[in-house]
Amino acid sequence: MGSVSQSLTRMLRGTSAASAAPAPAAQKREERISRRSSGLAEFTRAIAGEEGLRILDLGPTSPANIAHLTDLGHKVYNEDVLKESLDPAWLVPSEDGAQVIDANRFFSENLAYPTTTQFDAILCWDVCDYLNEGLVKPMVNRIHRLLKTKGVLLAYFHTRDAGPDAPYYRYHIVGADSLELQYGPRFRLQRVFNNRHIENLFRDFASLKFFLARDNVREILVVR
Repeated sequence: MGSVSQSLTRMLRGTSAASAAPAPAAQKREERISRRSSGLAEFTRAIAGEEGLRILDLGPTSPANIAHLTDLGHKVYNEDVLKESLDPAWLVPSEDGAQVIDANRFFSENLAYPTTTQFDAILCWDVCDYLNEGLVKPMVNRIHRLLKTKGVLLAYFHTRDAGPDAPYYRYHIVGADSLELQYGPRFRLQRVFNNRHIENLFRDFASLKFFLARDNVREILVVR
């Protein structure tokens, strides 16, 4: 991440993506919260009117997402990048003896599609906020290669007001602009990107558009 990694606002120093955030006692893990999403509405418009598009979902497998997108006539691929990143098999010792993720090794087996396979759209959700820092920029670089020219990517980023104990959600698409948020594993927010950091992260893409939601989350639609 270079200069970006040095200037990122750390929500909790010295923790890994697997660190647990305490869940409010009153919350039921199976509870779902309805949410409108302007970014999803824009994403939906971008994939409308054409069938057989390849769409990659980087979150946990969601039957709702698969059903929604296949009903539109598209092909859905899924890779839970965050979950896979927690496998200790990717860790190697650094020069100072600490354990760090070997990004090259990780991406030799994850998002490792042939160069002939490209996607028309990608759902990144809020993976960047929870992913190990050493994997964020390499993942975005890999996405740039996998996404077709003029392809679209939807991503969510927390604002500073979210706080380090902001719950991690699984996102389920239930309409053109509607989601159901389900409490997922108790991952701790690793960082908060400001707008400049986000623009730098996606600087190799053609454009990005910000949507500010009411729940301390910014929605971003990126065009390759």
